[in-house]
Amino acid sequence: MDFSKVPLKAKQEATAPGVYVELDELIRLQFKARGFSFLPRQPIHSLLAGRHASRIRGRGLDFEELRGYLPGDDPRSIDWKVTARAGKPYVRVFTEERDRPALLVVDQRINMFFGTQVAMKSVVAAQLAALGAWRVFDQGDRVGGLVFDDQDIVEVRPHRSRVRVMQILQAVVDKNRALRADIEVEPNGAMLNKVLERVVRTAHHDYLVTVISDFHGADDETRRLLTRLAEHNDVLAAHLYDPSKVKPLEGGHLVLTDGQLQVEIDTSKGKLTRDLADYFSADLQETKDILAKVGIPVLLIDTVGDPVEQIRAILGQARGRQAATVGR
Repeated sequence: MDFSKVPLKAKQEATAPGVYVELDELIRLQFKARGFSFLPRQPIHSLLAGRHASRIRGRGLDFEELRGYLPGDDPRSIDWKVTARAGKPYVRVFTEERDRPALLVVDQRINMFFGTQVAMKSVVAAQLAALGAWRVFDQGDRVGGLVFDDQDIVEVRPHRSRVRVMQILQAVVDKNRALRADIEVEPNGAMLNKVLERVVRTAHHDYLVTVISDFHGADDETRRLLTRLAEHNDVLAAHLYDPSKVKPLEGGHLVLTDGQLQVEIDTSKGKLTRDLADYFSADLQETKDILAKVGIPVLLIDTVGDPVEQIRAILGQARGRQAATVGR
């Protein structure tokens, strides 16, 4: 492996595509947050379609009371079992379900600052968070977030307002722009469980929780926390990975950059790249096995494809296919 670290200009650091995100970029994603839905009616190819394990409900009706039948009540609301026991008609009364809160859990740890082709995992995570925040807001629900790195967690409480969306996006950008390959911080796998513990304390019932991460540090405690969270909430896992985790790097000499430094790797040394691929693939499979035991929907997102098209293909209607009705 040939390591030649070459400083880049400060201007390049600020504009290097795929290395960092800008707030304006995340704001513009508002206009692309279409063609997918967290609501129950899904296109047939959606990850959420026909899954008994998924508890994604969207809006509906909440049961309020059981009372005697009154003239003008809809006969379809009669509870026939209670009516038979009581000897007179009773109806079930429902009220429209209130908007429900959504929490976006966004990983911006140093292990996310990695990418071999198009973008860093940290950048894709930021883009997915923006797409999710704008989509939830557009559906009229409250949205909040927990953005974490290797040292702390920034929490934004759910609220239905554009201001709250902007607060989430700003927190993501701040964490994202603080990432550097040479910062003096050790990868902290324990932060994943720490943030999930915070989510468990926050999301008591009927939240939509989307965890956007590469799940570095996932273990049996992660599985326990996610299982507990999924008992009374809808939980999605957006599992980010780089293609180097599933196949050896190709292309001769590849140059990787963090915006300040660049490293050249000679991929013609086949054993080196095969060993790296084997190591990454085993790590990816271990994480997938942990998430599979929880039984929650897992959105497998890579760092090469367009995040918008990937999320549409998994949760909604992929571009170029006939439009489908997916809720509101």
